[in-house]
Amino acid sequence: MSKPYRPRVNSPVNPYKENVQGKANEPITVAGLLDQAKQWLGEEAKHIQPGWTLEEIYDRLEENCPRIAIIGGSADHPAHILDQYTVSRAALKIWLEGGVPFYFSTPVLCDGTAQSNMGMSYSLQSRNAIAEVVANQMEAHSYHGAFVIQGCDKQPLGVLSGLAMVDRTRRIRGEAPLFATFAPSHVLKGGEIPADLMSELHEVAERARKMGYPEIADDLLDASSFILQCSSNTAFQGVFLRAVEKGVITPEQHKDFEKRLAVNTCDAAGGICAFHGTGNSSRDITAGFGLVHPNLELLTEPPTQEQLNPAIESLFGIINRPECSVTELLKANIANAVRIHSAGGGSSNLMMHIVGAMLYAGYDFSLWDVRDIQQEYPIPDLFDYSLTEGRDIFVLAQQCCSGLIRGMETLFYELLNNGVPMDTDAMTVTGQTWAERLADTKGLSADNVKDNPIILSKPRRPFSGVDVLEGNFFESAVVKISGMPTHQLDKFDEKVSFVLYFENEDEANAQLLNVNLLDDLRQKKTFAHEHLLKMWAHNQPETFQNAQNLDYDSLFKRMVQEEILKIAVIIAGQGPEAYGMPEMFTPMQHINANRQLQKLATLISDGRYSGVSYGAAIGHMTPEAYQGGGILYLQEGDLLLLRFRAKRIELLDAEKFQEGQVELYQGDLETERAQLGEERKQRMRRRQKEVAPGNRLAGCTDAAHGVVPLVVKMDADIPYKRKANRSIKVT
Repeated sequence: MSKPYRPRVNSPVNPYKENVQGKANEPITVAGLLDQAKQWLGEEAKHIQPGWTLEEIYDRLEENCPRIAIIGGSADHPAHILDQYTVSRAALKIWLEGGVPFYFSTPVLCDGTAQSNMGMSYSLQSRNAIAEVVANQMEAHSYHGAFVIQGCDKQPLGVLSGLAMVDRTRRIRGEAPLFATFAPSHVLKGGEIPADLMSELHEVAERARKMGYPEIADDLLDASSFILQCSSNTAFQGVFLRAVEKGVITPEQHKDFEKRLAVNTCDAAGGICAFHGTGNSSRDITAGFGLVHPNLELLTEPPTQEQLNPAIESLFGIINRPECSVTELLKANIANAVRIHSAGGGSSNLMMHIVGAMLYAGYDFSLWDVRDIQQEYPIPDLFDYSLTEGRDIFVLAQQCCSGLIRGMETLFYELLNNGVPMDTDAMTVTGQTWAERLADTKGLSADNVKDNPIILSKPRRPFSGVDVLEGNFFESAVVKISGMPTHQLDKFDEKVSFVLYFENEDEANAQLLNVNLLDDLRQKKTFAHEHLLKMWAHNQPETFQNAQNLDYDSLFKRMVQEEILKIAVIIAGQGPEAYGMPEMFTPMQHINANRQLQKLATLISDGRYSGVSYGAAIGHMTPEAYQGGGILYLQEGDLLLLRFRAKRIELLDAEKFQEGQVELYQGDLETERAQLGEERKQRMRRRQKEVAPGNRLAGCTDAAHGVVPLVVKMDADIPYKRKANRSIKVT
């Protein structure tokens, strides 16, 4: 039954007061939603007496009671298969608080399902499409606020961008600000390989070893050590294909293993996958922006009514507080969000989505502003996450649900205790500042978790996050340094690397699956003998005396064996305008499946990355090849100097290098290799037509500016200026 009073939104505009059509159309949608909610919840909602007569709904619309859109996702994504229960609980609570609940959903493209097919060319575009859908629906039906059931991949930041754009637009019109709270979907428990299948896989590994293929055995056992998820299935695929090729297993066995792994991957309760990819990094980011009520941040199953109620009560508490609107929370918390993302080692994709959200909110913001926040103060690595040692995000959710820690509040607290200047005066969706939220220290310290902590109080190392790179042949790129252990980083930093060039992902995948790729490069003498010698002298000078009298084959083999040879796998033609900026997960997995190559290779692309390979995965390169960026003109055998700690990659002068000098290339690639570039562009234009024309990312900014529509960037004219951080150390 509704409360005797009705909260109202303070706004000079109420389209439902003067326009009878909305009051004629919408009451049946509200009543239908609430009726269905009672049916879905059954016994759980039996005590709630229907008070949602059409007359009562009409009155609430007339009086400008808060119209709250519950925004869910499409049920063809695992994160949203149980949305209906959360929708029902939220709808009933909104009504009981005196509001008017509505519901609409957005598409949610699953990056896992879209991998290695044309779907990946639509993935990033779906974020902009979601922002447009949200703006359309919020504006057309004049909703005051939103309760967002946050899913995976591009949906969270797409919804946030759409809400921010609407909030900014309404402020320009002099209307009430838009308010919202986010409720992330629960974490999906990783699958387990059935015991009988695990036994068979160990038998295959032993057979491979006996047949003289120890690398197949080792890779199969490595894949078996991960929690079972769609990405680990991809790792298995690469090993199985090699095992079939070598006669270790039959094609029929391959398909049998594939099927048994697949059907044991996803828990039937759905949710966001347990790895720290874009889905869970988006969870971190929205919490860092202050948009998530702590009750709902990290759950292992859909929220109960008791967990959900405080979030909606807080939402009603901020409806007439401009400082708690979506755009104000974004601006106030941007440094907090960036630092939480960095300290947690979040997905590289978020570097672009953070920028995009700020631009949709109207702020003049770019990747360079993210970099400046990162460089204001060293951000330590406070996240000990592992998919093989029982420290995945499902385990983190279990620790939070047990009351031992408090998710991003704990990470915020530990950043403060490590001297990072977090903005504790920034408001959050609870109606409190971070300082007020952290004043209650119960369950706040990371040290409360004694067994297998994921959030740490003492850093693993003093740096973390996704770095912004520059170079003499490109303007910007990003690399996830946090994904590389220090000893691994040392193997690539300040090392010279040969370019192995691919014009697109299809070409790369075909070659990277070749287990004999390194032998083929050796036999073709792809890299100049003198360059190999000078690479040895630079990359491992202390052993160079062993190299000088070796013939080409022996030199190449020794450099592979001792991991002196470095290869920069370039995958161009994958940028936003060229091909929708697909994620380069599959070629990364193909490299990881080649035990020799993975120790030598770095990936560089104008496409996207979520994580890392053994070497670095460098993506989001601007300008993209399609726009004539330097990556268009590189070619096989070029030499790059990888300077990760210096945050640079340099193209070297090949002639000077042959003389033993490490000097940067000073020429003009665009002029010297003009014909090569034009031929590649023509092939890109033909390939571009494989993407449906209405879904191409034409007329958008580059990755350093969020890949947003140009009109969004043009309207983002609010100067971005943050006040000096005022932080406290909570003890």
